[in-house]
Amino acid sequence: MAEIVQIEHAEALNAIERANVDIQISTAKKYPRDIQQVINKIKTIAEIDKETAADCFYNLKREGKNIEGISVRMAEIIGNSWGNMRIMTSIIGNDGKAITARGECIDLENNFAASCEVKRRITTKDGRTYSEDMQVVTGNAAASIAYRNALFKVVPKAFFSRA
Repeated sequence: MAEIVQIEHAEALNAIERANVDIQISTAKKYPRDIQQVINKIKTIAEIDKETAADCFYNLKREGKNIEGISVRMAEIIGNSWGNMRIMTSIIGNDGKAITARGECIDLENNFAASCEVKRRITTKDGRTYSEDMQVVTGNAAASIAYRNALFKVVPKAFFSRA
């Protein structure tokens, strides 16, 4: 006969989360990624049309310089193609001057994880605080950057640089 164990609310949530992760790890081990398929999938999605290909990179002008790099859209394609991973972002702080977002990425197949924090200013050059709406927009941008940066700490660049 099964024994009924009463679990407190927080313990129940932790138990459910652990069970979910255990199932995801078991699934990842049962269906390991095929690196060549990953590379092919990244290329196929990234090159599906000109607009998608253009969205895979960003180009910002800051103080007379061009800053270029791989965008969060490309990170989404890579994360989807890599598979067997969990990627999460959250806003962890707003001190009235900056919003801080945290990105976490866990490769369930390799048992490797990384996280990073990204800060984005929410004040104008003259010190005025952004409107509530612009703080939300800035928080979303910080979360996207944290997502991208965490993912790129977990997925080796060698697997997507050719795409």
